[in-house]
Amino acid sequence: MSDSVSWASDSNAPNHCLPWSAKLEEAAVNNKDTWCSIPGDLVDQHGVIWLKEPASADRNDLVKRLLGGNYAKPFVVDDGITRRLHFDFRFAQSEMNMDKPNELISAYARKMMAFLLFSAKPRHIIIVGLGGGGLTKFAYRQLPSTRITTVEVNADVIALSDLFGLPRQDSRMNVVHADAADYFATEDAYADVVLLDGCDKIGIAPTFKCTSFYQNLYARLRPHGVLALNLIGKGDQLAAHLALLAEVFSNKLLVADVNGSANRVVFAFKDADFSPDWDKIRSRANQLQIEHGLDFPRFARLLQRSQKRQKY
Repeated sequence: MSDSVSWASDSNAPNHCLPWSAKLEEAAVNNKDTWCSIPGDLVDQHGVIWLKEPASADRNDLVKRLLGGNYAKPFVVDDGITRRLHFDFRFAQSEMNMDKPNELISAYARKMMAFLLFSAKPRHIIIVGLGGGGLTKFAYRQLPSTRITTVEVNADVIALSDLFGLPRQDSRMNVVHADAADYFATEDAYADVVLLDGCDKIGIAPTFKCTSFYQNLYARLRPHGVLALNLIGKGDQLAAHLALLAEVFSNKLLVADVNGSANRVVFAFKDADFSPDWDKIRSRANQLQIEHGLDFPRFARLLQRSQKRQKY
């Protein structure tokens, strides 16, 4: 690549393109030397690519690594309308609407919130997988009486959280840098709900694909606890994962497809006497829709149908 490429100035760092967040503005100003921007058209993208690199980084080298799929860290693509977290250009791991930064864009993430149909007032939610912080932000703002712990294995993902307006950590919201397998095996932390949304470049994180992981997670759920899992897989891989969950949770599962994607959202229940009262759940869904702005009545219909047709 020619050395004559004209690069965007880092004076246009994240603080200048985030009028909706004074916190982000402050964070970007205080950390100018740790952000590097690349014009999107150099990597066949619209907008700007943000990388957590020194402003003096060799951008020509970064472009080559991005195009070759050899850039090892997560990065952000910002087209002025949406801001997306990527591990490579094939898939977006997380997406944020710049005009509505606290909105859940992903259909699977909205469906994961259907746990509220079964656990309306959780005291503690553990979220595995920070991504762009969509689930963490939504739960933190929509459930003001709930404590939120987010477990993220990748320090580089956590380092990008300022770009997605994650709330400052406080007594209700905490981000833990840890492998979820180690966390559930060693931490004395109990939750009413676990939201499991951990993926690598190709699908669900390999660490989740074993019985001991789910046994440890199960042990950390309180009685009547709920697991909501974003499951990506096809054929034998999907069947094997569902069989693993069915073994640990004694077949107390509900599965909802996500239209237009390969995702499925699986709900697993610790309640030994789990037998949903769909009349009460449909009534609760109407109130939840009013409170949180998501289509809970539709979620309830999908899950009721899944109970009737699915076998594990």
